[in-house]
Amino acid sequence: QVQLVESGGGLVQAGESLRLSCKASGSIFNIMGWYRQAPGKKRELVATITVGSITNYADSVEGRFTISRDHAKNTVYLQMNSLKPEDTAVYYCTAKFGIGTRDYWGQGTQVTVSS
Repeated sequence: QVQLVESGGGLVQAGESLRLSCKASGSIFNIMGWYRQAPGKKRELVATITVGSITNYADSVEGRFTISRDHAKNTVYLQMNSLKPEDTAVYYCTAKFGIGTRDYWGQGTQVTVSS
């Protein structure tokens, strides 16, 4: 049974940092990543990473966020630096076996950045 469990969200002030973690169980995924959804907005891509460590970032987080994965722990991380109030959202971990295959989702973790 596939399961994605996120942790690490919280309330911080603008300019501070947070690290999100997502532990996968039940399978090894080729692509893992993070999406976020702010109130009243569509869910949007934040970053993805392949099993070969190829990364992709949204323009809005490029240079501030870093995605990484630990294959031994089957865990993906999102290091978020220089956080801004507009980064406030529920962050969802996602995983898939490959392009065109179904997405698996975590339950989401709240990140709130105060100004």
